[in-house]
Amino acid sequence: MIGCLIVHGFVGAPDETAEIENHLRDKNWLVYCPELPGHDGTKDGLKSVSYKHWVYKAEVAMKELLSRCEKVYVIGFSMGGVIASFLAAKYPVEKLVLISSAVYYLNMKQLMQDMKGWLIESIRGDLAEDDIFQFYKAKIQRLPMAATLEFVKMVKRLRPHVNQITAPTLVIQGKNDGLVPEKSAEYIYDHIQSKEKELYFFPEAKHYIWFGEEKDELLEMIDGFFH
Repeated sequence: MIGCLIVHGFVGAPDETAEIENHLRDKNWLVYCPELPGHDGTKDGLKSVSYKHWVYKAEVAMKELLSRCEKVYVIGFSMGGVIASFLAAKYPVEKLVLISSAVYYLNMKQLMQDMKGWLIESIRGDLAEDDIFQFYKAKIQRLPMAATLEFVKMVKRLRPHVNQITAPTLVIQGKNDGLVPEKSAEYIYDHIQSKEKELYFFPEAKHYIWFGEEKDELLEMIDGFFH
C-alpha cells in the first residue's frame, strides 16, 4: 500500500488541503493530514502550544504510515513544507512535494500589491465579497503573537535540514504569493541533495494555488511526479 502524509500550514487546518487529500484518496492510498496541535480554529488553542508540538504530531503520523505502508509520500504546504522537509531529512520518504513552503516568508512587494487591491475593493464596497481577503482576515483574528514567535523559531531551527534531503523532490510556488517569496522555493531547490528534483512556478498563482484556476494543473503535476 502507498501512504501519503500531508502537512497543513500555519493557522490552517486539514480542510484547507482537502482538494489534494480527496484527489489522492481516489487512488485508494492511505492519505492522512493530521490537525497540528492548537490548530482547532481558536485563538486560545494556539496560545498553549509550541512548534515542537507541531513537529511531534507530524512525526507520529509519519511513523504510523511507515509502519503500515510499503512507500510513503509526503506533501508539505506553507509551514507544513518546513515540517515536511524535516521529516524527509530524517525518515525514508519515497517522494516529497513542497507547495508554497515557508523556509522564508513574506513577499512584501506582492503583499503590498494585494493590500492595494483590497483597499480599492474596500472603497468600492466589494471587500465583503472577496473570499481570499475574508479567508486571511479570519486567520489573523485567531493568531496570537506567541504562536507567531513559535513559527519564526521553528523556521530558523528546521531550515538547515533542507540540506539533508535526498528524496526525489518537487518544489512548487506561485509567482504572486504574498506570504512566501520566490527565494524560498529557490533556496530549497538549490540546497536539497536530491538527484531527482524539480522546481516549478505557477505564473498567476498566489499562496493557496489550488484555490485558483491552476488547481487541475497542480493536481496533474503531483500525479505525474508520484508516478
